[in-house]
Amino acid sequence: MLVTTMVNSNAEVEYDRPKEVKAFDDSKIGVKGLLDSGLTSIPRIFHHPPECRPGPRPSTRCDPSHAVPVVDLSAPRSVAVDQVRRATSTVGFFQITNHGIPDDVISRTISAAKAFHEQPTAVKAAHYRREVGTGVAFSTNVDLFQSKAASWRDTLQMRLGPIAPNPGDVPEVVRSEVFDWDREVKCLTENLLGLLSEGLGVERERLKGLSCLESRTMVAHYYPYCPDPDLTYGLTSHTDPGVVTVLVQNQVSGLQVKFDEEWVDVKPVPGALVINIGDILQIISNDEYKSVEHRVLANPLPEPRVSIAVFFNSSDRERLYGPLPELISPEKPAQYREFSLGDYMQRFFKKELDGKTLTNYYKA
Repeated sequence: MLVTTMVNSNAEVEYDRPKEVKAFDDSKIGVKGLLDSGLTSIPRIFHHPPECRPGPRPSTRCDPSHAVPVVDLSAPRSVAVDQVRRATSTVGFFQITNHGIPDDVISRTISAAKAFHEQPTAVKAAHYRREVGTGVAFSTNVDLFQSKAASWRDTLQMRLGPIAPNPGDVPEVVRSEVFDWDREVKCLTENLLGLLSEGLGVERERLKGLSCLESRTMVAHYYPYCPDPDLTYGLTSHTDPGVVTVLVQNQVSGLQVKFDEEWVDVKPVPGALVINIGDILQIISNDEYKSVEHRVLANPLPEPRVSIAVFFNSSDRERLYGPLPELISPEKPAQYREFSLGDYMQRFFKKELDGKTLTNYYKA
């Protein structure tokens, strides 16, 4: 019944967006559930305005200066520091290899996330909610009710720290893999924060000392086949609100980074992890590091795109944040005013994912 209603809503005269969004959310089936129900074209709530649609899909630019860098963490530390610094001060994204996380752990994590999203709709619906009170939630689009158009993906979200979820609240199909992944990624990111600190010319432990390892949220995105990929997105353009994001993806592409007003593909590299700078670190670094817009195109392929991102942030919501004092000088004064993390996060989740806005809001 829901599929019939939503398909019929494509008729202009019958379209009531708030009603259709609520009906879809109340169904708790997600976009995978819509496909499983026999849908052959995406409902109107997923149609983005013509001027905002992705349009034709050009290949990644051949100019090597516009490629997302790959950093080998087995290189001498001084080399790795320099490569990370150059990547984060220009592109804001880089991929890492020889990072110490075994390939089989990566494979099991991706497979577990895929298995969760491919369970029967009724099983997943038990976890469907907008609030993450238990630390675990399955939903479609965190900004579903704020956005002008929905995007074609489902998400399993978990709060991993500073307080871990109750193991019993984590779906059994991903339970052991989630806790293993959290342990591996936290260890990796401790090393990354050291490299990023040294790249800024401050002490290796500086970012870790700001509790930037403690607050961790994981999202396991599932981008199934989209019947109308040119009408919607998998994830609209946005910047990440935290300090740093660590992402692992399967071999189905779709992630793009905005570079010099053009969109550049982040091509999957087997065994590599994708790292990007969040808004908070751009502010802390006084604009030395860049938090850049990125998006995911809707998936036109039969094979789903699966990605798991862990967002690292400070756990101290009351502390005032701004550029590090060591990075402020008469030649380069503070580019941002101080603010509390609680204020920042509250503002972030009240808006739709619509590009970079909050770093500008805190400009000095």
